Amino acid sequence: MTIPRFKPGVRLHRDRVRDRWVLLAPERVVGLDDIAYAILEKVDGSASLDEIATSLAAEYDADAGEIATDASVLLADLAARGYVAA
Repeated sequence: MTIPRFKPGVRLHRDRVRDRWVLLAPERVVGLDDIAYAILEKVDGSASLDEIATSLAAEYDADAGEIATDASVLLADLAARGYVAA
């Protein structure tokens, strides 16, 4: 079971100037689209990837398997870039 969490110093932040959600890290900012935000908003260090996918599937009336696949790709990319750990 994979439990994603933000690395130390990384957090979600609402950029009011740009009117969008971003991922803040020391000296780095990553703009998020609505899908990335929906996934990352569920990352709390205790919810597994499957639990996040199930929650989003219920919230958006979508297939949990597809969401899990998309979330896994996003989280793997962010992990490779040093923003999250599993």
